[in-house]
Amino acid sequence: MKKSIIALMLLPLFSLAQIKPAPDRTEGDGPYNKLIIRGVTMIDGTGAPAIGPVDIVVEKNKITEIKVVGYPGLPIKEDRRPKAGPEDKVMDLEGHYLLPGLIDMHGHIGGTGQGTPAEYVFKLWMAHGITTVRDPSAGNGLNWVLDQKKKSASNQITAPRLLAYTSFGQGAAKPITNAAEAKAWVNENAAKGADGIKFFGAKPEVMQAAMAENKRIGLRSGMHHAQMDVARWNVLQSARAGLTSMEHWYGLPEALLVDRTIQDYRLDYNYQNEQHRFAEAGKLWKQAAAPYSDHWNKVMQELLDLDFTLDPTFNIYEANRDLMRARRAEWHEEYTLPSLWRFYKPSRESHGSYWFDWTTEEEIQWKENYRLWMTFVNEYKNRGGRVTAGSDSGFIYQLYGFAFIRELELLREAGFHPLEVIRSATMYAAQALGMEKEIGTVEVGKLADFVILKENPLQNLKVLYGTGAIRIDENNEPIRVGGVKYTVKDGIVYDSKKLLEDTRKIVQEAKAKENIKTLKQPGLDW
Repeated sequence: MKKSIIALMLLPLFSLAQIKPAPDRTEGDGPYNKLIIRGVTMIDGTGAPAIGPVDIVVEKNKITEIKVVGYPGLPIKEDRRPKAGPEDKVMDLEGHYLLPGLIDMHGHIGGTGQGTPAEYVFKLWMAHGITTVRDPSAGNGLNWVLDQKKKSASNQITAPRLLAYTSFGQGAAKPITNAAEAKAWVNENAAKGADGIKFFGAKPEVMQAAMAENKRIGLRSGMHHAQMDVARWNVLQSARAGLTSMEHWYGLPEALLVDRTIQDYRLDYNYQNEQHRFAEAGKLWKQAAAPYSDHWNKVMQELLDLDFTLDPTFNIYEANRDLMRARRAEWHEEYTLPSLWRFYKPSRESHGSYWFDWTTEEEIQWKENYRLWMTFVNEYKNRGGRVTAGSDSGFIYQLYGFAFIRELELLREAGFHPLEVIRSATMYAAQALGMEKEIGTVEVGKLADFVILKENPLQNLKVLYGTGAIRIDENNEPIRVGGVKYTVKDGIVYDSKKLLEDTRKIVQEAKAKENIKTLKQPGLDW
């Protein structure tokens, strides 16, 4: 999701409105000359099962040793433990779970429309264990994102590691109309320091030239195959030309059409009417080839052969199949800014706020859409394909950090084992970014990016939510358990619950400034 796709396609003609950048970092301890994390149960991100108790040694920001130090239910074997000197930092976390830092492959930082200062967004991500984020479109401007990226890399600010994927054509003096202009822009984009490109669509000559050139110079790319161009350029053409990942699912059903060549649009369809756009999109997978049919298998196999990455962002469309669930998520009241809540409300202008007259019929169609979509994604994973996790937060009632954990739950719904879910959110994402030698797994030599929590996330992914999961105590009273306890990025240890509390205070201050006691539901006075 993003601002109006048409507006983004015309980005060179518009100036970008920027949100407030993050302040200098005042939280987090380290990095240390030596940090020893003792007694954790480790989920390494490769798909291997959990193992523990384990001691992990970090020197500065690199993992230097991982040592199994005993057996569950028995005392730790002290003679096996890495030795700690008087100056070393030791964290005794026996009984805790540790997994790699999570990677959000589709994380917009937000814009003035959402009214989200960078500190708010970054801390919500970090509070949920997200240590790396790919910003698709660089909606605050490439220079702005590169500034925040540089400050995050040096840990001057509290923020995940950032990758800037500019929107194709961003910063150009005029719209790109031919292959020569496309190649020139791609090289200029790389020279400016961008990590990759986010495509939406253009005429085939331009797409072919841009993607091929981007691949030639070694940058990665993602694409939302917007309906305005998908009829002449679907995901197969993109993958053949050098696209490395597709966002959402647009472009894939179009490649799977067998008894038509164009989506069966209603005859009064207008792309700028977002209720048309999203309601009709909910009917698209039923127009595609049936699961496991010859054409379905053929398309899947070609994408597999091209080592192509799917980044489905299931969560961002969940309101389409259950509007009330997304709108009434329990975290909105405490953690959603009033400005963001206003952005979500039904509107003919704000992107992703298309609830003009959303009906039970649309929700039923979208439930079926999800079933068919998830079938393809799960089978793609089963056949060895790379599937990653992205949230696309800041639109359609999806909140930063929380929405990413919901994405993990939806991968589970699609059929992924919890270990496969974690692998998609860590190792596979690092591979898709070309960063597998640095992040994505807990291995000696890699950066010290960890998520640490008391509860077992494999048994219940909900314990990764900042609001935790509900249990009943010995007095038959409901209690909350879970939430990430520590987020470690680059060897710096952050109190995740403190970061979450910081975002809650930002929301409280915004409400107090506007004299708002509660977030009103759309159309209601209470």
